[in-house]
Amino acid sequence: MEAVERKTAGLFADPAVTIKHQDDGIIILSNPKPLEPYARCIGDYLEHWAAQKPDSHFLAERNSQGGWRYLSYAQALQQVKQIATFLLAQGLTTETPVCVLSDNSIEHALLMLACLHIGIPYSAISPAYSLVSKDYGKLKDLIQRLQPGLIYASPIEQYRPALNAISNLHQARIIVGQSDQALADEYRFNDLLSPVNSAAVDAANSAIGPDTVAKILFTSGSTGSPKGVINTQRMLCSSQQAKKQLWPFLIDQPPVLVDWLPWNHTFGGNHNFNMVLANGGTLYLDGGKPVPKLFDTSIDNLRSVAPTLYMQVPRAFDMLLPVLKKDAAFRKHFFSELRLIFYAAASLPQHLWDGLIELSKQELGYAIPMVTAWGSTETSPLATDCHYQAPHPGVIGLPIPGVSIKLVPNSGKLEVRVKGPNVTPGYFKQADITQEAFDEQGYYRIGDAARFANPDKPEKGLMFDGRVSEDFKLTTATWVSTGTLRVKGIEALTPVAQDIVVTGHDKDSVGFLVFLNASACSEIAGLDADTSLEKLAQHPTIKNHVKKGLQKLERNNTGSSTYADRAFLLDSLPSVDAGEITDKGYINQSAVLEKRSDLVDLLYSDVEHPAIIRL
Repeated sequence: MEAVERKTAGLFADPAVTIKHQDDGIIILSNPKPLEPYARCIGDYLEHWAAQKPDSHFLAERNSQGGWRYLSYAQALQQVKQIATFLLAQGLTTETPVCVLSDNSIEHALLMLACLHIGIPYSAISPAYSLVSKDYGKLKDLIQRLQPGLIYASPIEQYRPALNAISNLHQARIIVGQSDQALADEYRFNDLLSPVNSAAVDAANSAIGPDTVAKILFTSGSTGSPKGVINTQRMLCSSQQAKKQLWPFLIDQPPVLVDWLPWNHTFGGNHNFNMVLANGGTLYLDGGKPVPKLFDTSIDNLRSVAPTLYMQVPRAFDMLLPVLKKDAAFRKHFFSELRLIFYAAASLPQHLWDGLIELSKQELGYAIPMVTAWGSTETSPLATDCHYQAPHPGVIGLPIPGVSIKLVPNSGKLEVRVKGPNVTPGYFKQADITQEAFDEQGYYRIGDAARFANPDKPEKGLMFDGRVSEDFKLTTATWVSTGTLRVKGIEALTPVAQDIVVTGHDKDSVGFLVFLNASACSEIAGLDADTSLEKLAQHPTIKNHVKKGLQKLERNNTGSSTYADRAFLLDSLPSVDAGEITDKGYINQSAVLEKRSDLVDLLYSDVEHPAIIRL
């Protein structure tokens, strides 16, 4: 016990919450610890560490020879000021942001930091809209709305078709990678490394205030076109200060991350990247992703670097766990410097939680803390933080310092609303949507629901209780909690189900649309790894596995709203163009139901289909 306490001592601030009950049933939660003073702007962090530890590694990525290319804090600051000088010379303003189409890279990071350093808005757009989309519809819409002054895209041969598709929608100059083939009117990246105009850069930096627009980050577009969320310097810096107060160990142990999460999302770009920068850590850019074949790259990078924090989405844990179980040397290395595991999204399946904790006990002799947080792009992203070991997944913690949480009774649930310095002032060029997003007291309507993990002990935190808009009633007038049932379904169908969409709106019973885990299905059925999804969806072994899972779910749950009596095994992947999935692998329930409504109708018909299982 002493060894365990010594290993975990000082990691977190003690959980605390202040609660106010109103006569109308509304509950107001806040953190009794005030938010301490925070940085004026993101650029202050880079200036600080370049002075304090100039030669320490800040960023690293693989070079063409497979080794790590490092950039120190001093080198980063010097190049940021060079790029900032170039940007100012182009006459860019808050109305002509810099747009990045590319995935994470050191060049991307430097361009982003240069924008933040001088108050020019930066906006990264999901690479999938350029590389996976067939019609470039979302990319066209966002470029028209942004009207950027510069667009960065590299490697250019991959992005040239997308750039051609949007060429008549903007007046921006194009920046390509240094080794790319540039057209006559395009810049190569090294063209941005101008001699520093210190007076101009310092003047622009000094003009930055808390309300200066730092970023325009786009939501996944779960309901219509993606919304452009304005992120101010206040939002980004207050969020990092709150994190420091809740995770005090960051001050003494600068974080080391191996991270692939895209910077066009708030988790990777605001939470993880800024945490490394704010605390003088090192970020190793992972060129892999939690998808077949590409995850091998992530594993190779983790074999090379032992992270102090592992911060991921559920899909990555699903792919990591089997490797940790099979490879003792890798497991020892992975846990050697690890202080905690952070899972994004409140719905981590129980078997992944249990598996990671069991392996940490096996390797370290104690259970490594498994924590999470909750928020959105509009809250930059922290609103609550589970800075303590919860007994099970789904506990999203308590309000962070400076934030007030309002719980409003709504359709049998408690709808969550947020107010604080971390909350967006609104959406870029979308005044009507901005007005609808806030209630009469200025609380942001995030659309999620929550409940107390233990109503008698509120300090135990809140439980994520799904999306208010995704829950629905059966014809029996029984409410179905989509978020809760989705996680139970994935658990019951493990490892066949990569993800599940819950059906049953205005029906007598619940059903599942099941996106298959191709590699796991192939292994179970004894088939080749490249077997088609269509064949897997109709294979008797896979169908029998799903049927047993549904039967188990039914046995363990009594009400008709708590289990599914039918499932449709899908023979295709979720579509990026249709908004069915995000870069991070999150399924958009409403988009899938809309785009595959014919399959839902078939699932509830009397028609027999080789990929449908009915109990």
